[in-house]
Amino acid sequence: MSHTIRFVLALHNHQPIGNFTGVFEQAYQESYRPFLDVFERYPTLKLSLHTSGSLMEWIAAAHPEYLDRLAELVGTGRLEIIGGAFYEPILAMIPRRDRVGQIASYTQWLEHRLDTKVRGLWVPERVWEQSFVSDLAEAGIQYTVLDDFHFKNAGLTQAQLDGYYMTEDDGHLLAVFPGSERLRYLIPFASPQETIDHLRWISSQHPGAVVVFGDDGEKFGTWPETHTHVYTNGWLAQFFDLLVANESWIKITTLGEAVDNVPPLGKVYLPDSSYREMTEWSLPTEQLVEYERLKHEFEHDPRWPALSQFVKGGFWRNFKAKYPESDEMYTRMLMVSKKLHAATEAGHDAELVGAARTELYRGQCNCSYWHGAFGGIYLPHLRNAVYNHLIAADNLLDRAAVRNEPWVEATPGDFNLDARQEVFLSNDKLAMLFSPYRGGMLYELDVRSICLNLLATLARRPEAYHRKVLAGAAGGNGHVSSIHERVVFKQPGLDTRVQYDAWPRKSLLDHFFDHETSLAAVVAGQATERGDFLQAPYEARVRRSAGRIQVQMSRQGAAWGHPVKLTKAVTLCSGSAALEIAYLLEGLPPGQHCHFGVELNFAGLPAHCDDRYFHDGQRHRLGHLGERLDLHQTDALAMFDEWLGIELTLRSSCAGSIWTFPIETVSQSEGGFELVHQSVVVLPHWYIQADADGRWSVTMNLSIDTSLAESRMDHAALAAAH
Repeated sequence: MSHTIRFVLALHNHQPIGNFTGVFEQAYQESYRPFLDVFERYPTLKLSLHTSGSLMEWIAAAHPEYLDRLAELVGTGRLEIIGGAFYEPILAMIPRRDRVGQIASYTQWLEHRLDTKVRGLWVPERVWEQSFVSDLAEAGIQYTVLDDFHFKNAGLTQAQLDGYYMTEDDGHLLAVFPGSERLRYLIPFASPQETIDHLRWISSQHPGAVVVFGDDGEKFGTWPETHTHVYTNGWLAQFFDLLVANESWIKITTLGEAVDNVPPLGKVYLPDSSYREMTEWSLPTEQLVEYERLKHEFEHDPRWPALSQFVKGGFWRNFKAKYPESDEMYTRMLMVSKKLHAATEAGHDAELVGAARTELYRGQCNCSYWHGAFGGIYLPHLRNAVYNHLIAADNLLDRAAVRNEPWVEATPGDFNLDARQEVFLSNDKLAMLFSPYRGGMLYELDVRSICLNLLATLARRPEAYHRKVLAGAAGGNGHVSSIHERVVFKQPGLDTRVQYDAWPRKSLLDHFFDHETSLAAVVAGQATERGDFLQAPYEARVRRSAGRIQVQMSRQGAAWGHPVKLTKAVTLCSGSAALEIAYLLEGLPPGQHCHFGVELNFAGLPAHCDDRYFHDGQRHRLGHLGERLDLHQTDALAMFDEWLGIELTLRSSCAGSIWTFPIETVSQSEGGFELVHQSVVVLPHWYIQADADGRWSVTMNLSIDTSLAESRMDHAALAAAH
């Protein structure tokens, strides 16, 4: 006869801000709805459920009947609603005021809609730092669930994880449950009986234990191959049948009931951590490769179980160092958060400030800021969504400050928190960030009217899983695997597409090439750089006149071994959606032909679509936005995205050549390895000869036309009014 234990099923359902509507619907039909269909048939079972606010808002609009079903289950005591930060940010990533605000606002939403008291919290990606305790307590949270990995990192053994503990910060208390990693891999991938056998073993060793399974609800139907496994083949019904059959000793309960009826095992202080896999993914790639090598070497050693409890990976915040593009989103988010705080303190229009706060919170959704077994930062539509909401918040705050007339301003400051000065140049149409220290590059370009950052790019870099791609490993082994173990290639030939960038794919990147350098060499990353200007420090100054501001950056460097001074200036006028970009080279070798180019990158404009294409100055189509173009004796090139309603036109004061080519990454998502279009390179270049004074100059104009998008907005607003 088995001893009694308490078993908690805690599910976390989430879809990120910016995910496609079809993905939301598919996840609902394949996972969220059918799980509830099966669960409702077992009246003695209970469930703790967390649904992220981004998903919950979609469900409320698309399937309100689902929320009615949840409310009914809450009313009968079968369902506990777990709260959280509204739009699923990593708590360590956002300011404390936003952390408390997101949690409190979502609690209010849930309690109003589902008529329940919210006491527990789901920690996004289980990224934990001990200082969260005070913030969670201030927001009214009494308990949460993390991974048993957190507790083992604190020095507890598996034998000590048969209940929950209290933790504390600055006198504030919080109950913390260890979620079982073993159960995460058993459910739903092993047979239902294996989970029952595991629970029986726990009951024999720890009578009265509280055992928690806490994991993604998407693994019940949305993860690859799981819908057939869980529903068509009946895994979930079989599992629930076994739970009911063993109710004499497996007491199904909720987190809240466990806190109310079982005393804590003691007090614990948990180190900064996440679940095991996340700590591995946050390591620098070289260290992750070595970590995986050592783990593979030792995991069959009989000493490994004892040794592994002392093995730890990295720290989540270092994703912002591993992926500079994540840090760019993060620091831009901080700029908006500070601006929002200032507007709140100043008493600006409460309705507009409140709307801006919602947009900021949505822009803090975590999925775009990291990468592991899921697409994360490699998915352009998720990065674009983050910027979309941050830019929208910025726009609303300007409206709240009653900035209705055309304006232009420039502000120096350390905006990306690297102890170097950047320049923020903006007007009522555009906003941009320059980094003089990193090659004088333009690393953000926001189009305010459609809330699009044209420089939400991503450089290609080594990933530990590229070893599998390059080895051409084959997937499919006849059984349903955990998402962490699958090897699937969504396209052939990916091993030939792995390539790495030596510099960020941003704009105003200054190249000096050999005369014979070809497009093929540039695309392959094999062009020899003859200057020392890429990513090197520039000096910057801001020049102002009425309605017009110029950011001027210069560097005394070298090209082909000769001292060369390069000065570039970007001018923006109030009320204008065009940039004047002027270049001046001085000290060029007299009589020598030189090859100079300026790299521009544009993100958010997908390739391989008929309605997204290049055209010349006479509007002749030149191919979709993934085409490699090698144009000569031209002074104009345009990019038109009819779907977004935006047209970019680059014109030059002197004819030259233009190369274009796509930047595509080989990355990992839950579906497998795939090629993802990230940005378009537009690289005007000139074969030049200096004048008698060793000087050469060119002026380019980049105009951004969103009149098509704005006309659609006007039509939509008019239709809504009627």
